[in-house]
Amino acid sequence: MKLLIVESPAKAKTISKYLDGKYVVKASVGHIRDLPKSNKKAIDIEAGFVPTYEISKGKEAVVAEIKSLAKKADEILLATDPDREGEAISWHIAEATGLKKPKRVVFYEITKDAVIEAIKNPREIDQNLRKAQEARRVLDRLVGYDLSGLIWKKVRYGLSAGRVQSPALRIIMEREREIRAFKSEQFWVITADTKTANKIALLLTCAEEPRDKSLVEKIVETGKIDSWIVVDVTETEAKRSPKAPFITSTLQQTASTRLGFAPSRTMGVAQKLYEAGLITYMRTDSTNLSAVAVGQILSTIESKYGKELVSPRTFTKKSKNAQEAHEAIRPTHMGSDNAGNTPEQQALYALIWQRTIASQMADAKILRSKIEVAVGSDTTIPHFSANGSRTLFPGWLLADPDARGEDVELPKVTVGEKLTFVDIHTEEKSTEPPPRYSEAGLVKELEKRGIGRPSTYAAIIKTLEERGYVEKINKALCPTDTGDVVSTFIEDNFKDYISDTFTAEMEDKLDDIANGDRTYEKTLGDFYKPFLKDVKSKEKSAKITDMGEADAKHICPKCGKSMMIKLGKGGRFLSCKDFPDCLGARTIDGVEQAGPKETGEACPECKTGKLIERDGKFGRFISCNKYPKCKFIKKDAELERQNSTGVECPTCKTGVMTERKGRFGLFYSCSNYPKCKNAIKAKPTGNICPMCQSLMMDGTKTIPERCSNKVCPNHNPHKLDKVK
Repeated sequence: MKLLIVESPAKAKTISKYLDGKYVVKASVGHIRDLPKSNKKAIDIEAGFVPTYEISKGKEAVVAEIKSLAKKADEILLATDPDREGEAISWHIAEATGLKKPKRVVFYEITKDAVIEAIKNPREIDQNLRKAQEARRVLDRLVGYDLSGLIWKKVRYGLSAGRVQSPALRIIMEREREIRAFKSEQFWVITADTKTANKIALLLTCAEEPRDKSLVEKIVETGKIDSWIVVDVTETEAKRSPKAPFITSTLQQTASTRLGFAPSRTMGVAQKLYEAGLITYMRTDSTNLSAVAVGQILSTIESKYGKELVSPRTFTKKSKNAQEAHEAIRPTHMGSDNAGNTPEQQALYALIWQRTIASQMADAKILRSKIEVAVGSDTTIPHFSANGSRTLFPGWLLADPDARGEDVELPKVTVGEKLTFVDIHTEEKSTEPPPRYSEAGLVKELEKRGIGRPSTYAAIIKTLEERGYVEKINKALCPTDTGDVVSTFIEDNFKDYISDTFTAEMEDKLDDIANGDRTYEKTLGDFYKPFLKDVKSKEKSAKITDMGEADAKHICPKCGKSMMIKLGKGGRFLSCKDFPDCLGARTIDGVEQAGPKETGEACPECKTGKLIERDGKFGRFISCNKYPKCKFIKKDAELERQNSTGVECPTCKTGVMTERKGRFGLFYSCSNYPKCKNAIKAKPTGNICPMCQSLMMDGTKTIPERCSNKVCPNHNPHKLDKVK
């Protein structure tokens, strides 16, 4: 038996069709191992940034099945995606299942010829590519863990920061500050309705947009009484060349502007098209097209549009490290401009087909024309003009008509011709600040600055939205109050680490690891040691962030002092300047809030604080007003008694397992929390697991009782039996 392993069931289904039963094709369904969630200790820094991986939740059965099949296989091929992440997935599969000498095959398109050719040329797993991906994963975990921990202390609990998401947020905030600082100016747009000697209507626009109303009035009065004479007519032939075939960033940008797709949606749809064998791999920096593909493209152009439209051309790479794939994103078969199983797949496929075909077609020829008109003889009156263009030869626009634009053909006039005045109009407007970034605009900006790589653009934007740092309003990415505060804190304290230069240089270093020109340990060490030193320094020196002083009209409702704008889980609010000594609070609009209430008790832990009632995610609770310096929480003895299961905690031996409510529903944890953090999902039965000595808990419909330890075979014996 021969075994071929991919990461996607859809990809497995497509490949199986081409192999005529010679291989058993199985899918890992993405990653099967990862670093433990929210655990910095998973990385042994002292040993050289060595990560400890664990089987991803729900992948135990997949691992067991691959192990079972591998024992019977004479040949094992790993055929995951042809990029760093795909290389890492292959390595994890081999490591987790104990594969002996598996071979790696890659194909950039899932067609019969490409698959068979790849199988003929297997290679070893590329450890440089794998290490580059591991370096990125470890680096992001360390930065995120340390930086997020500091933000919890200085800004608000539960927030996070990342190595690449933070520079992206900074870019959005820089634009937002430009918008806030922008001072609008009034100006006027002046247009005139005229007719040519042949009685054809001609709309003219004043070449200037005056700021002075007196000048506007003068132009209008002069226009009504003076002559309108054509002083210049120019016609210029210009060429419009086609754009390069799509790379990841340009596909995301064009799909956003033409189809309204978010980058994450574009990549999801493109993944489906790739797995179905309809397009080449969709994560790429390269604009190259293979010789075979170019031959198919030229043949399609000749048969569909005519031989005179054929114009082979090559495009230079936009990235110096176009390592993600060998070709641009293109259809695998050029004959059809319609493919895909859903309307969104068909729309994206058509976009890719049009761009690919157009890239090898003749230039379009455009005639641009301009008519310039003088009003009277007063030289202080600016000229009026009309601009137009029309297509003389469509060229590549035949294949990509949406790129054409609208033809505006001007009437024929001659220099010296007198126009008939009909009417003149003025419209008062205001100058506008620079626009906020759209998703497409941010992808373009990230690519321009060298921040991130093709596989990360969509994830960066999605992360910013999911964490509530930006929100999309009318296609524009607007920073939230939370995003504003987080970005400001990071910019004030870690400016060097989120600069364009530093972030782009780190991407280049990861590329060097992939190319074998730099070592994993040195790259991480050179970055992390000074970074950690800065984090520890900022723990002492960085100020707890607020958003400045409130308007003087808003005073504390309790003590009458001034108030500060602060950030809470519900957004901005006003807090007394003397907090936590004074608990006065208002909404951002100035309405008094029922804030925390004093209990009259002193904090038994820090001795200097006062106990207050607070509103938490799961109801009211009592804690010290010195939080986060003092984390004392007073237990409600009656509530603990009502929720107690009576089962002794096996970890600390002094507490009892108590029912609690968390973000994912009910769970059971030790009554000595937070000193003892033992917790399980289901109600404990009181019995001890004979295999690992952990608590047994309520089971499922098919398992009456099971171990609370996830890694114990007794945790889900029914599932284990099915695998066997």
